[in-house]
Amino acid sequence: MERLTVELGARSYDIVIGDGLLDAVGAQVAPRLKRPRTMIVTDAHVADLYLARVSASLAAEGVAASSLVLPAGEGTKSWEGLARLTEWLIGEGIERSDHVIALGGGVIGDLVGFACSIVKRGCAFVQVPTTLLAQVDSSVGGKTAINVAAGKNLIGAFHQPALVLIDPTTLATLPARELGAGYAEVVKYGLIDDADFFAWCEANGAALLAGDGAARHKAIAHSVSAKARIVAADERETQDVRALLNLGHSFGHALEAETGYSDRLLHGEAVAAGMVLAHQFSAAKGLCPAADAARVRDHLAGLGLPHSLASAGINSGGAALAAHMAHDKKVRGGKLPLILTHGIGRSFVTDDYGLDTVAAFLDGA
Repeated sequence: MERLTVELGARSYDIVIGDGLLDAVGAQVAPRLKRPRTMIVTDAHVADLYLARVSASLAAEGVAASSLVLPAGEGTKSWEGLARLTEWLIGEGIERSDHVIALGGGVIGDLVGFACSIVKRGCAFVQVPTTLLAQVDSSVGGKTAINVAAGKNLIGAFHQPALVLIDPTTLATLPARELGAGYAEVVKYGLIDDADFFAWCEANGAALLAGDGAARHKAIAHSVSAKARIVAADERETQDVRALLNLGHSFGHALEAETGYSDRLLHGEAVAAGMVLAHQFSAAKGLCPAADAARVRDHLAGLGLPHSLASAGINSGGAALAAHMAHDKKVRGGKLPLILTHGIGRSFVTDDYGLDTVAAFLDGA
């Protein structure tokens, strides 16, 4: 097993990575509990695969566990999903010192984290991510939220987990499309500030998606280490350091909104297209070499990920997409800071470009 730490003073927590870790959830969680019981929240897909194993690992440590199985999909990250979960937690007699286990992908992790930030004014939770996207990104850092009609993740809170347990073997049951969507977040860490890691992705991305265990472990460990470093430096995104993690997201969230947060376009797929658009916009403004923008597009396209508006299934005009971007959480003083780039591994934040400029670019993208 590999153990990393997110350094946040008294709220620091470990990220543990290891094959077969699902069967050790009980051993990892039991010493943290004030009483021998916990609650597991998962979705219907993951429950069929892994709920029994996690429950058995807890039982082996003398920990009783009740469980709530929610519908799979982005629609669960909603007011209705939040209401159902919080009422269930209260009905289960949750105490502030309890640890709720979020077993699943980013939807479950985000929803459980937000619920735990507000129930009884805050209780602990443990992330047990089962998708690549959650393992390399959303399970770490404490961003929790639900979606509303106006946009993605607009209602939420910063609430750090007590522990993150990552078992890469869960990726063996992940559909190829979900795996590809998660891979987009892996590539992001190279594009932000690590050109060498992007080159590693170019050389190893296909093997990772094909099932290479060593490549998967490397990608997960490198990604969460990078995110832990960034979160420790700027936990609440107040210094433009953590904002770099949103590379591709302002464009991507607009694409998700345009497709109704449905399975027409998965979050990671939208991020893939968004990262290409960010590089192409940067190149169009003379900020980034066109060859770097083409390299990013070609890598993602070569692995079957969306790399343009058309390949993401978007035929809307730039004005409609820019209107979605106006609701972005990062808007300040009426301006949307964009994460752009001077080239691969050299991303930066700027508010030099208005949404009208972005809309005109998207009309020609």
